[in-house]
Amino acid sequence: MSNRRVLLLLAAFVVGAVVIVASALALLPQTPTAVSTQTTIGGPFELTDQDGQKVTQDTFLGAPTLVFFGFTHCPDICPTALFEMSQLFEALGSDSRKVTGLFITVDPERDTPEVMKSYLGSFHPSIQGLSGTPEQVAAVIKAYRAYAKKVPTQGEDYTMDHTAIVYLMGKDGSFVAPFNLKRPPAEAAEDLRRYL
Repeated sequence: MSNRRVLLLLAAFVVGAVVIVASALALLPQTPTAVSTQTTIGGPFELTDQDGQKVTQDTFLGAPTLVFFGFTHCPDICPTALFEMSQLFEALGSDSRKVTGLFITVDPERDTPEVMKSYLGSFHPSIQGLSGTPEQVAAVIKAYRAYAKKVPTQGEDYTMDHTAIVYLMGKDGSFVAPFNLKRPPAEAAEDLRRYL
């Protein structure tokens, strides 16, 4: 094969490759499109507070909210988190009236509004207990991308395996970040004041 023929074939190949690349580029969008990787946490819910009143996500708009999922028969994680949240509210002083703490049960079979009210009597009054039907509770657990599972123990008894995150929700009800209570209350209070 002559050199001229090889050059012609090579030139045809290069021209064809350029046409293919140009066609592919012409099909791409002119402006880059952002790919959203944000996961929605939180959302609509309807539950019953510890005083028997119906509440929704809109009930708590206008103030930052700390949300914790747990249950009143919890042996250690829940009372510890609620104690730490109480210390945070104490450290906030008068600003504690500008923040709401929500303790949402993952055990609606046992945690009626009356049980929640009695249990929360040992903690700061800014923490409200929310319960509901099993379906309502399952819906709010799903909305917050939390986890809860009944775990049988001895006899007919059971405990609950559950997420132990404190969710910080902004004044508009949107998820801000997990909130760290495992630090000095004054430090946590100073952090929370940024969202008031």
